Amino acid sequence: MTDEPAPVPAARVVSLYNAANALTVVRIVLVPVFLFLVVVSEMTRPDWRIAACLAFCIASATDFADGWIARRWSLVTSFGKIADPIADKALTGTALVLLSFYDALPWWVTVTILVREWGVTALRFWVIRYGVIPASRGGKLKTGLQTVAIAWYLWPVPEPFHLVGVALMGAALVVTVVTGADYVVQALRLRRGSVS
Repeated sequence: MTDEPAPVPAARVVSLYNAANALTVVRIVLVPVFLFLVVVSEMTRPDWRIAACLAFCIASATDFADGWIARRWSLVTSFGKIADPIADKALTGTALVLLSFYDALPWWVTVTILVREWGVTALRFWVIRYGVIPASRGGKLKTGLQTVAIAWYLWPVPEPFHLVGVALMGAALVVTVVTGADYVVQALRLRRGSVS
């Protein structure tokens, strides 16, 4: 009787055509729809602002859903890893730029948030061969605060309730900067640990 090697199960191939990736694509498609609705509203027409806010909220909901579905049913793909953060930044970036363009949000807030977002993406690529910087709870809190704050700015909220949006955006800005600094520290530690 010979010792035969145990059969090795074939690596599971995840189809590119799955629910998680479909939601990511929906989010990408909704970005120009959202942009169109905001431009038509000129941030002065309540009906169009409500439509823009709903489009933004639906697109944001796909961000939370696609990641959960991908992890829950092991549907993580290379496309999803690349397209998901691009879709997130396209949606949030478009919203912030439009809010600043229509004087609803100071430009310095938009620039600060976008520099942090794209900076963290660049950091991830900078250290990718040394390791992966996982998404933190602070990062998830940041995303949630930004989403709620932007939605509040988009919805035609009567005075003085718009101040709630200002407070939400202020909290989002603080968490955005703090978590950005944390990512820088993590990236430097990862690089130093790999070099030593």
